[in-house]
Amino acid sequence: MKSAGVPSIISSDVVMRGNVNSAGEIQFDGSLEGDIKAGSLIIGEKASVKGEVICETVTVRGQVEGGIRAKSVSLASTAHISGDILHSSLSVETGAHFEGNCRHSDDPLSESSAKDFRRARPSAPAPAPRPVSTASDDADAGERVAANETPSFLNIGRSPLR
Repeated sequence: MKSAGVPSIISSDVVMRGNVNSAGEIQFDGSLEGDIKAGSLIIGEKASVKGEVICETVTVRGQVEGGIRAKSVSLASTAHISGDILHSSLSVETGAHFEGNCRHSDDPLSESSAKDFRRARPSAPAPAPRPVSTASDDADAGERVAANETPSFLNIGRSPLR
């Protein structure tokens, strides 16, 4: 997928809508709403990508809102990622912001790996409901706690001192 050609540089004043495809190296400093595929990609500090990033190697210094699939992923201290990462190798500098799931894959660029990752993503468990009582319903709570019993409720409401 790599090319021996000259790297493409997309400067910070460029705003793009659509997909970017390159077999070579891209230095991206602009703003993109769309997917980007490249052999090698550097997302600059002021850059913003809203879409999927698919590369052999990617270094993120700016913002990505979407998934990243790459053999080698490097998140710089200035990176802000909101999305999932599927990788063969991952490095994260102190200070990088990452919200999402990440998983190792021997072949992160294959569509089957991407589908498996999307399917296997853990969903957040729902919090267990807790019974609610008022202070007047809880005359013996202090006795249970003193006897090392855990109360099975959450005391919300009036203070018994009122």
